[in-house]
Amino acid sequence: MSAWEQFITYVSQNGFYIWTEFYRHFLMAAYGVLFASIISIPIGILIARYGKLSGFVMTLGSIIQTIPVLGFMAITMVVMGLGTTTVVVTVFFYSLLPIIQNTYVGIIGVDRTIKEAAYASGMTQFQLLLKVELPLAVSVIMAGIRTALVVGIGVVAIGTFVGAGGLGAIIVRGTNATDGTAIILAGAVPTALMAIVADLIMGKIERMLNPVSN
Repeated sequence: MSAWEQFITYVSQNGFYIWTEFYRHFLMAAYGVLFASIISIPIGILIARYGKLSGFVMTLGSIIQTIPVLGFMAITMVVMGLGTTTVVVTVFFYSLLPIIQNTYVGIIGVDRTIKEAAYASGMTQFQLLLKVELPLAVSVIMAGIRTALVVGIGVVAIGTFVGAGGLGAIIVRGTNATDGTAIILAGAVPTALMAIVADLIMGKIERMLNPVSN
């Protein structure tokens, strides 16, 4: 029996288990990115307002990105323990930089003449942010969230080493089997498909929110 036939057989026999781990995997990535967005977007707006902070914040975010994911999980595990919380926190930290960066770029990229016209019409700084800057920057911000989600899906795959489960658990099970190619594919193929579909959907949303394309 070929590896492809073994893969089809394994999926047909373990479909519910694969779907459960797929759902678990996606939720960990989505929660990490959601929490990062809640923190990162205000930080991006703040450093756009106070440019002197941008260098420090970006550098700090870049330092986090240079730490190997498994090493970061191991450090987080000491505080959070085994399980999904450690993985969600790891995704959270690795999602900060792309969202902060894109929020910053989106806000400072708003045309100065548009902002001056808004001020001239009597808008406060808060009204300017809500009614002008964020609507014009939202597609750029979504691009950062899109990047963070795709990266997060990859990060979660390593979460099996801290007892979080997900599709990475299926991949590891396959590597431990005598002839585990089909099992590895059963974990790797859904992970790749999840990343591709998430990227396509987020890209579609990004284009829909782009004021230039509307």
